[in-house]
Amino acid sequence: MLLPGPRLAKRIIDVGLSLIGGLLLLPFLALIAILIKLDSPGPVLYGHTRIGQNGRRFKAWKFRSMVKDADKVLKEYLEKHPELREEWERDQKLRSDPRVTRIGRILRQTSLDELPQLWNVLRGEMSLVGPRPIVQDEVIKYGEKFALYIKVKPGMTGLWQVSGRNDTTYQERVNLDIYYIRNWSLWLDLYILARTVWVVLTRKGAY
Repeated sequence: MLLPGPRLAKRIIDVGLSLIGGLLLLPFLALIAILIKLDSPGPVLYGHTRIGQNGRRFKAWKFRSMVKDADKVLKEYLEKHPELREEWERDQKLRSDPRVTRIGRILRQTSLDELPQLWNVLRGEMSLVGPRPIVQDEVIKYGEKFALYIKVKPGMTGLWQVSGRNDTTYQERVNLDIYYIRNWSLWLDLYILARTVWVVLTRKGAY
């Protein structure tokens, strides 16, 4: 999808900013890890299989924001609250998710839980900016657009994150991903990165 020259430029920006940001944030990352351990039992990091460029699967890393046995907790919660099942099946999210820990809620609202994905960027599995990394169950929602989706690397941030996040419908998320891929430029990436800082500070569309 990207020509060799722009693709190389995008990769240089990814590696440079990830290295600089990762080194500067090391003390802060260590503090987050300590808070997670103090808040609830379980590992500090959580790896979840996502679909990357050319359909390759990889582990996208995040700070753990959920309790242990999260899948079991979700199943039991939806059984007790069947009226919320439609919300979950539609968005793959719940506004009041019982699995999320106290520290996890703060990390999610500020997107700090995604900072470990800097490692995925350095490994070349993700980019700083790109479409949302999705799981296998979400492929059907992309339909014919999935073939275009896998032309590029998923991103830590993207148009969805700076365009309302959870205030948008799933179809709007898909359309934003496809618009980004079709209209990519370095200037668009720089705009999204700058806009991401503002969105994180204001917590717009976060829950």
